[in-house]
Amino acid sequence: MNFIKNNLANAFTLANLFSGSIGVIHLLSGNYKITALCIILSLVLDFFDGFIARAMKSDSNLGAQLDSLADMVSFGLLPGFVMFKALEPFGNQVFGIEMPFETKYFGLFITVFSCLRLAIFNLDEEQTYYFKGLNTPSNTILIFGLFYAFQENGSFGFLFENSGLLMLLVAISSWILVSPIKMIAMKFKSMKLADNYPKIALLIGAILILIIFGTVGIPLVILYYILISLIFQRQLK
Repeated sequence: MNFIKNNLANAFTLANLFSGSIGVIHLLSGNYKITALCIILSLVLDFFDGFIARAMKSDSNLGAQLDSLADMVSFGLLPGFVMFKALEPFGNQVFGIEMPFETKYFGLFITVFSCLRLAIFNLDEEQTYYFKGLNTPSNTILIFGLFYAFQENGSFGFLFENSGLLMLLVAISSWILVSPIKMIAMKFKSMKLADNYPKIALLIGAILILIIFGTVGIPLVILYYILISLIFQRQLK
């Protein structure tokens, strides 16, 4: 019984890794619906591994390391490959100018900075009730959400039909992962209404965006999340 208690959360973490790996495979083969399902499953598993560890008091150093390693694939490698796929059709052109390198490899900077972000998070004891920089799952939702909406119905075509704007997106995404900007975390330090205004504003806004825009609203929710976090910087502590 102790074996199950001590390793159940780790099993969820490894399932997250497995799901993310399958998502990467289907992304590269162009099956974006399966990739989307794998990301959703990884998000659910990533939430429950921490929830189970806290509920069963089975937190461990092994679990913390496994969590970051699994996230590195599901929410680090995968979004980097999304931008790799998005930039692939442009060859070595940026704004129509021939470059001495293929632009698709620039997309992997998201993977590099996701790794750096996860390592920083593991060492930073300050990030208990807020995140410092955009967390990797949110970044993955943003990057894949934009890409998926474009593939499905041509939304955000202005972005995915311009290699220069895509490279700018990669640069911004990479920077914000390791930026000092405080981001809302759905963890409650107190139940006072005034202390939770950022979370309430985030939830209400996110619901409205999804109702109005549907699937296309998914990446917009992450942009709204960043905006609300910027507005409430002083309250995040």
